[in-house]
Amino acid sequence: MTVVHFRSRRLIHPSSDLELPPGRMHNDLWLSDEPIADANLYLACVAAYPRTGRWPVLIPRDPRFELTGEDWIDDRGWLPPAGDDVDHVDAEQALAGWWTAPCCEGKCLDPFDTAFPGLARKSPRRADPLAEAGNTGSILAARGDCRLGIVESPRPADVPAVLGWQGMRKMTEQVAAISAVLRSWEDRFGAVLISLGFDTLDLSVAATPKSRDRALVVAAEHRAFCLGNFTEQPGSLREFATNLTGKRLWSFWWD
Repeated sequence: MTVVHFRSRRLIHPSSDLELPPGRMHNDLWLSDEPIADANLYLACVAAYPRTGRWPVLIPRDPRFELTGEDWIDDRGWLPPAGDDVDHVDAEQALAGWWTAPCCEGKCLDPFDTAFPGLARKSPRRADPLAEAGNTGSILAARGDCRLGIVESPRPADVPAVLGWQGMRKMTEQVAAISAVLRSWEDRFGAVLISLGFDTLDLSVAATPKSRDRALVVAAEHRAFCLGNFTEQPGSLREFATNLTGKRLWSFWWD
């Protein structure tokens, strides 16, 4: 491996004892040139985060989301970075605003209706979120189809806002609101961002909802955050919630 230094005003090498594969800066994202060859590298970057403040995210291969030279190949462009705005966004209000989108008829939202039910209670913490994220991320990295991204960010949840990520653009351009929701999930469920695609997110979950009642409210939050996850699966919100009980990986996608 070659030691790679970050070349920007704000980023330096993330750790004095961590070697990275060849890569380069793309605005505020450092990205490896090739997919990760050693899944343990992701674990090492997570372990280094408390002292470096640089969070590793896996970047899945996607022809819509490729980088060449210094430019993003994306005809829609990225949103303005909004890391400083996350503190001013209320996650519950953001989810309530997204909840109003129509999706179905009949009793698919039972026992809820057109009113967002609010946030689920915090789950008891049973595992260290960063350790869980490192383990889950290394499993994803072992598949060999993800490059390594590193972002200077005060917490993993802030990465979309720091970068101006446009993956939810068809639903919202308020990227600070996205990170505000991710912060809330970090705090309540130890749900930590580990993968960032063109229009996908993956979160490692350290404290999953165990009870059916809590899982049902979490399912409502997921439905508000990513309508496609709900509408593309048959059944009601109750059935959707059943699949969340004990689930250690939350995946979201937008078209």
